[in-house]
Amino acid sequence: MKLQKSSRLAIFALIELASDPKAQVSVSEIGDKYGVSSHHLAKVMHTLGRAGLVRSIRGVGGGYSFSGNEKRTTLLDVIMLFEDTSTGDCAVENPADVTAAEWALCQVVNEIDEIAQATLGAITISTMLKQIERNKKTAKRAKALSA
Repeated sequence: MKLQKSSRLAIFALIELASDPKAQVSVSEIGDKYGVSSHHLAKVMHTLGRAGLVRSIRGVGGGYSFSGNEKRTTLLDVIMLFEDTSTGDCAVENPADVTAAEWALCQVVNEIDEIAQATLGAITISTMLKQIERNKKTAKRAKALSA
């Protein structure tokens, strides 16, 4: 499954904001970190704001802060804001109209889509933050061992 750029940016932004929910982070700070245009990211943040996942703070020192529930907000919740996640791209209305191989492939592709959705629906922002911390510790240990 390939995620659209907006979905990936939204996940990255939420991870940044949820890692310190009291902080206010500007669009340009997030954009600089991930090498993306502030203009594109601003559109993503607007969508996240409408969904109640971020809050916009105006004025000097303003920016965005996380306002969702990191233990309940899943990757699928975020992705669904930006792309069609329905399965069935390989929908066959009447199996009698296609070959057995086409029908079998269609079933496999649909099953893969369903598994991907189930997985994305089980991974929360909190889970991602924990994974990032584990990765940092692993990298730190590897660096210490190689020194």
